Amino acid sequence: MKKILLVIMLFIGMNTQAQEVFNELRQKNKAIVENQQSAGIVRAISQFKLDALNYLVIKMQEEMPDSSVYFLDRQALAMDDFVQFYIKKLVQYNEMPQALQQEMTKMFMEASKDHPLFKDKDKEMVLAYYNSGEALLRFSLDTDWEKAFAYIQKKMEKNE
Repeated sequence: MKKILLVIMLFIGMNTQAQEVFNELRQKNKAIVENQQSAGIVRAISQFKLDALNYLVIKMQEEMPDSSVYFLDRQALAMDDFVQFYIKKLVQYNEMPQALQQEMTKMFMEASKDHPLFKDKDKEMVLAYYNSGEALLRFSLDTDWEKAFAYIQKKMEKNE
């Protein structure tokens, strides 16, 4: 009986912790966006992350109401990892020819677009960043971030 209770408590603790991780990411990015002292690039990155997190939680409530907060947490962390990996690659490719930089960016864009989580039909909203020539992070909001991140990691390994 103690083992069962321990497992239940552990599961509840994981869900609480997962929700705390999602909320921490959301609050951190919201604070950066609202801080007028934040650098423009940092604010733009945080605005995308905040919009992606908000989209994720709203669509999950609509489309997947029975999903766990652990799933939400994994998607949020994968989105953050995807964006950080992209920024790392931007820095690495900075000294390379423009055509190579554009090819790398296109791979990230396609990875986000080609791995939808919800298959949302509102393409105008979902692809607002993707289609914006002025956006720093031109990714789809409707992305299965875990799959897109795994895909782009493999793709980038092959290209190196």
